[in-house]
Amino acid sequence: QRRSLAPSQLAKRKAGEEEEEEEEDWHPPAARKRQKAGGETESGECYRSPFRKPLAALTNRPHCLDSTQHEAFIRSILSKPFKVPIPNYKGPLGLRALGIKRAGLRSPLHDPFEEGALVLYEPPVLSAHDQLKIDKDKALVHVVVDPVLSRVLRPHQREGVKFLWDCVTSRRIPGSHGCIMADEMGLGKTLQCITLMWTLLRQSPDCKPEIEKAVVVSPSSLVRNWYNEVEKWLGGRIQPLAIDGGSKEEIDRKLVGFMNQRGLRVPSPILIISYETFRLHAEVLQKGSVGLVICDEGHRLKNSENQTYQALNSLNTPRRVLISGTPIQNDLLEYFSLVHFVNSGILGTAQEFKRHFEMPILKGRDADASEAERHKGEERLKELISIVNRCLIRRTSDILSKYLPVKIEQVVCCRLTPLQAELYKNFLKQAKPVEELKEGKISVSSLSSITSLKKLCNHPALIHDKCVEEEEGFMGALDLFPAGYSTKSVEPQLSGKMLVLDYILAVTKSTSSDKVVLVSNYTQTLDLFEKLCRSRRYLYVRLDGTMSIKKRAKIVERFNSPSSPEFIFMLSSKAGGCGLNLIGANRLVMFDPDWNPANDEQAMARVWRDGQKKMCYIYRLLSTGTIEEKIFQRQTHKKALSSCVVDEEQDVERHFSLGELKELFTLNETTTSDTHDKIKCRRCVNGHQVRPPPEGSDCTSDVSQWHHCADKRGLQDSVLKAAWDAAVTFTFHHHSHEEQRGIP
Repeated sequence: QRRSLAPSQLAKRKAGEEEEEEEEDWHPPAARKRQKAGGETESGECYRSPFRKPLAALTNRPHCLDSTQHEAFIRSILSKPFKVPIPNYKGPLGLRALGIKRAGLRSPLHDPFEEGALVLYEPPVLSAHDQLKIDKDKALVHVVVDPVLSRVLRPHQREGVKFLWDCVTSRRIPGSHGCIMADEMGLGKTLQCITLMWTLLRQSPDCKPEIEKAVVVSPSSLVRNWYNEVEKWLGGRIQPLAIDGGSKEEIDRKLVGFMNQRGLRVPSPILIISYETFRLHAEVLQKGSVGLVICDEGHRLKNSENQTYQALNSLNTPRRVLISGTPIQNDLLEYFSLVHFVNSGILGTAQEFKRHFEMPILKGRDADASEAERHKGEERLKELISIVNRCLIRRTSDILSKYLPVKIEQVVCCRLTPLQAELYKNFLKQAKPVEELKEGKISVSSLSSITSLKKLCNHPALIHDKCVEEEEGFMGALDLFPAGYSTKSVEPQLSGKMLVLDYILAVTKSTSSDKVVLVSNYTQTLDLFEKLCRSRRYLYVRLDGTMSIKKRAKIVERFNSPSSPEFIFMLSSKAGGCGLNLIGANRLVMFDPDWNPANDEQAMARVWRDGQKKMCYIYRLLSTGTIEEKIFQRQTHKKALSSCVVDEEQDVERHFSLGELKELFTLNETTTSDTHDKIKCRRCVNGHQVRPPPEGSDCTSDVSQWHHCADKRGLQDSVLKAAWDAAVTFTFHHHSHEEQRGIP
């Protein structure tokens, strides 16, 4: 059996052996080795450690000190500050103790005096007398944005977060807790709202969270994007609940669990849900209260009669933020619906609003209005705008010029092919849409005529079925098609715009590593794009209304990866134009214009946004002299509050005079650009820009927003130069920020 050789154990064993020797008469000779004094055995081995020193004898007598020496000894101990016995330790010195309430004044969650700190609330400065009287448990503290977020916020975003916080905490408009975030696309509205949510969930002037839970309602295609953004900016600090699919029972169970969460530290305080899912499961969410609701792409709520608006309006929450990257640009009732949603009652009831604002403003803008009516209308309009601006913040994308590469936006006028021109003229002769307008009413057939002409401008294949069935306007049109024509192949040479697109894609593919986004309002046009890509062997992905939400997020993420092989991203502007981030591409082709410029602006903002590293090119293709140029002119015309661009083609009658409607159904074959003719540009000689614009005139005023006009000689874009001889007749181009980059 092994025994310890420690000196203390050896001493014990030695003492025990001596006692045993006294009591017993005999021991086996090999039982143990007797030790001599000094720790040595009979054989001469020594078990005492060579490093051990003899211990001094202990006495129980205290060492007597006089009082002066004792006091000095204690003072020397207390004068030494406490140090944590960890090398190079620089953390707190144990000010917090578990289970013990801290004494003294309450302190903010983050240091308000740190360099770069974003302070949303600063408590009033108290005099020395007030500081003595104040209840320490009720003292107000600073509200400071988490440095993790404030370090990445740009100046305009810091201003936006402060505006949002002031609004939802009722400091901007007493008694109202809502606001409208109307920044243009790409300015970081999502990040600003995430910062607002995180601040409200963690702190307030009362040194406790302002809210327990927040709900984000967005289009279905953006649910996963919101989830990723929260993860990106907050890391593992919070766990949002994103609902983008599942059975009714499963969704109800998740929503009930979310609403039943209580306390200062809710496990999943942020719910991200689509408008459609919210509408179907609104009853579950209406049973409890929510601290904050954020409605992304909030222009969906411009009609107060629809079910989504009513479901959201019945949600028990005073704090409401509405996000819309496009300006509110239709009639006054839309202003009322949006403002009433975020701040109920700020504009009165619908009847009061109509009587006090809408009727005087519309009367004042009537051509036959008296001077008094005009003056009253202007006053009421100014009053309305002043009220709305208290809860609405809007900044333009010009701010991005400091952070993003140059963006060149070009309107490319493409001549019709002979087949398109013959089909166009044949349709106008047979359908006679102008004659149907003699009574001053626009009929269903006239609306159908608009759609037919727009599709014909894209490609004759889109109206081939109507030609086969010989519908009105297309009698005998089938004979105009080439012999043996089939819609199974795309045949780009039959469409001016498709021909230009074919050139743009081929030159881009062969001369650069750029990727391209193709946008159209019609899924039939996307089908043509697919045929073209297959024939040219371009790798592509397609996003339209048929794609599931989960798959949308995956293909966007894959396309944006630098290592992905896809060259083209096809996008339906109706299904996914809003909110997507497609910075993997830096060229975008807007193949056909929409009546509502907001839809086009949304789609065109997909590539020029945070994270983009390359110069961006936007191509807006228009068929020269056709209805597409009329639509574009209508878009670019600056409109007042009550006469703006329409949302749907069915609303054309409301905003177009009879003369303007008749002009839609004409074809100008002699012009290089009907739009350029309309603005009477004095900067150009034979269509070529020869001098800078006079101040406040021509292309920088009234109808057109474009800064430069150009024929082939004036083009800077090599891709477009290659396509010029195919079908291009004229271009307008506009740089995002000439002054910053020195572009003339």
